[in-house]
Amino acid sequence: MDTLFDPDGPERPEDLHEWTARGFEVGEARRWIGAGFALDDAERWRGSGVYRPGPALDWRTAGLTPYTVRPLLRAGMAPRDAVRWHELGYTRAEAAERHLAGERPEPRGVLRRLLRRRRPPAPEGAGAEAMGVLLAAGVAAAAARPFADTGWAGAEAVPWARAGIDPARALILRELGFAAAEARSLGADAVEVLRTWWDAGVPRGEVAAWAVAGFSPAEAVRLRARGVDPERARVLRALGGAG
Repeated sequence: MDTLFDPDGPERPEDLHEWTARGFEVGEARRWIGAGFALDDAERWRGSGVYRPGPALDWRTAGLTPYTVRPLLRAGMAPRDAVRWHELGYTRAEAAERHLAGERPEPRGVLRRLLRRRRPPAPEGAGAEAMGVLLAAGVAAAAARPFADTGWAGAEAVPWARAGIDPARALILRELGFAAAEARSLGADAVEVLRTWWDAGVPRGEVAAWAVAGFSPAEAVRLRARGVDPERARVLRALGGAG
């Protein structure tokens, strides 16, 4: 098993006998050691309510520590829940409160936020200007009008209108990093794309790179855990070493 500690760093897993002297079963100690945890760190995680190294690694990857994880555990949250709420801009306390109340982070809420923050109100006449740009680019009036009415700049909207993607869905896909041509070839509902990838715990900024490279959310999560980025994953797959 690959270990995650730095052998030259200040902390590294102690010898097995030190673990058993502190009350760890041999098999349990070996799992913590194999995951790269120092003894004091493992005890802190156990004291916070995380009793196995796998979940401790997941929580640590999600940005939590033994000192900050308790409220989220009490709310019944998993590491991926913490990631989703964080991506939506909620503090840990807000996330725990809302999760405990039965709420879930929904992509449609993100869409509303994106639409609100996308740009300041368009100046008078901007819609007509955008419409003119779209029509001049050969976009049919019926496809151009929704983009002009929702404040898209004409040149910005052209590839999305040509791809036949409505403005709201186009906004989500663009925020995820997709180009219009990539989004069209994706052939999936934008909200469902957002839901699927965020449910898997993949950060927004990486979704397009993984999807365009041909990886599923589960594959992306597995490769990210190994420290592999999308470009390297693409190369490894071409060489028969990733998937």
